[in-house]
Amino acid sequence: MAVPGAGACWAFIDDRLALFTYGFYPEPLRWRVNLSFVLLILAIIPVLYEKMPGRKYGLWYSAIFPFITGWLLVGGEVNGFGFEPVDTDQFGGILLTLILGVTGISFSLPIGIALALGRQSKLPVLRIMCVLFIEFIRGVPLITLLFVASTMLAYFLPPGTNFDLLLRVLIMVTLFASAYMAEVIRGGLQAISRGQHEAGDSLGLTYWQANRLIVLPQALKISIPGIVNTFIGLYKDTTLVLIIGMMDILGLGGASLADVKWAGLANEIYLFVALYFFVTCFSMSRYSLYLEKKLHTGH
Repeated sequence: MAVPGAGACWAFIDDRLALFTYGFYPEPLRWRVNLSFVLLILAIIPVLYEKMPGRKYGLWYSAIFPFITGWLLVGGEVNGFGFEPVDTDQFGGILLTLILGVTGISFSLPIGIALALGRQSKLPVLRIMCVLFIEFIRGVPLITLLFVASTMLAYFLPPGTNFDLLLRVLIMVTLFASAYMAEVIRGGLQAISRGQHEAGDSLGLTYWQANRLIVLPQALKISIPGIVNTFIGLYKDTTLVLIIGMMDILGLGGASLADVKWAGLANEIYLFVALYFFVTCFSMSRYSLYLEKKLHTGH
């Protein structure tokens, strides 16, 4: 048991480090988690560094990375080849935090771009649907959507349907982030002058070509601070899943304090979790500043 006033006891963190990293993932299969961390780094490199050789192929790999890692972690067979299945209830700690954060970030950006373009569309039905979706999601707290995903959603599904809780949470987190992302990108689109659209028309470009080659690159450049801010907010909001019984790094830290042997070490736990989120979120913010400077966003 910790002795009050005796200084920090970091042996607690060392003792529980594997739990904080892997959650309850089966120990003999943790090589799959380690491999997923390596694949994540390899997927981030082509996204962050433009001068990487063969970047075009690297971006294709980054696009399919969530599906590769999902199959690797969950398991199952594809064409007779596969891995031992692992129940998603055993996901936890940093592993669960990264799954929620990376999935939400990866899918919310393209969905947010589509919603922003749909909200500015001249098609009334499409515009109204996008506006209703964005305003509804932005008007409901994330914790409410998580409760809907964990409890109420089962009432709207056919009897006997097994809809994985982690998948439900991933969908809700992604949709929530997409609505906020859409408004950030819409602000960038509104900052683009009408002359840019007319330039695309004068070149004979279609609507999609003009947006892809002229409008969206400028709008996304302007929106970089807001986009990264939304990413950071989403990543920190992943801790809300402990409310519905999913044990992320913060949830495992709180649960570990129930052990009498480590009683009274709440300061060490929360400092460790705060340090983890500070390092990851500060890294994202620094890259955002680097990208702004590189693209001369202020000019």
